[in-house]
Amino acid sequence: MADVTVDLDTLEFAGDDKVIPFQVEGLDVRGRAVQVGPLLNSILERHEYPPVVARLLAEAVVLTALIGTSLKFSGKLTLQTKSDGPVDLLVADFTAPENMRAYARFDEERLAEATTAGNTSPEQLLGAGILAFTIDQGVGMQPYQGIVPLDGSTLEEIAGVYFRQSEQLPTRVRLGVAELFDRDEEGKPRHGWRAGGLIAQFLPQAPERLRQRDLHGGDGDGGNVDYADDDAWNEAVALVDTVDTDELTDPQVPSEKLLYRLFHEQGVRVYEPQLILDRCNCSRDKIKGVLSGFSADEIRDSQEDGVISVTCEFCSTTYHYQVEELPVEG
Repeated sequence: MADVTVDLDTLEFAGDDKVIPFQVEGLDVRGRAVQVGPLLNSILERHEYPPVVARLLAEAVVLTALIGTSLKFSGKLTLQTKSDGPVDLLVADFTAPENMRAYARFDEERLAEATTAGNTSPEQLLGAGILAFTIDQGVGMQPYQGIVPLDGSTLEEIAGVYFRQSEQLPTRVRLGVAELFDRDEEGKPRHGWRAGGLIAQFLPQAPERLRQRDLHGGDGDGGNVDYADDDAWNEAVALVDTVDTDELTDPQVPSEKLLYRLFHEQGVRVYEPQLILDRCNCSRDKIKGVLSGFSADEIRDSQEDGVISVTCEFCSTTYHYQVEELPVEG
């Protein structure tokens, strides 16, 4: 099929909560871009997080969406941090093909102290610990987990380390979050959130570039592939690094327009957008199954007036169970 050039003025943009896969053949770069609005607001509003926590979780949601939509199977990607900072846990789940959920845990007292002291950068709020990416391919398949340290770097930088270690692919990630204050159609004050992100990866396919990277010796050793001096990748990184937070989150600069701004000289191709939804996979039956594994003592300690109540940490839905409806172990 012949390539088709589309005029931006006539292009129907995908809009919020849709990931846009793209390819820049001239630079051997592929990636994904996204802007999230309604989905992010739904996740954050139900928990009423402090703004600094909301920003952190928004970055985690964007990063998970960018990586999760690349899954080629019906599985689940979980991003999770465990650390010693005031925000000691971030969790974002993406279940293919489109379901997203997320939550954060924080210590109110320590967070207040950090805010008063002005120690509210993502690195300071998270502290030292780990960031884990877990890919679950379903029943009968062994989950894969990649772990990188939280070492004072940003989530952008840590994600790049993860890709270098797990996939050995040069990767640049950009994340942005914006808190919005405006007025609705009736003129009433309104508060909301937007976030956006971009991931670019170097996947050399051009024959001349592959020859340039053929560093093995005559004895047949594979050698080490180093892309640090590759002009194409360096150009791609330089272009991606020109993006600022406003461009990543501005509703007037949709993902397709941003990609054109960055790569129009090399030629950028976008593919069908992938929808992401705020949808939890909890259910009454799933939680009942967990409770059914409790001992009689645990059931007794958890009940109140003969009822056990369980609230999902992700979607805040509360389920109520009569003690007598639970089969109890022991």
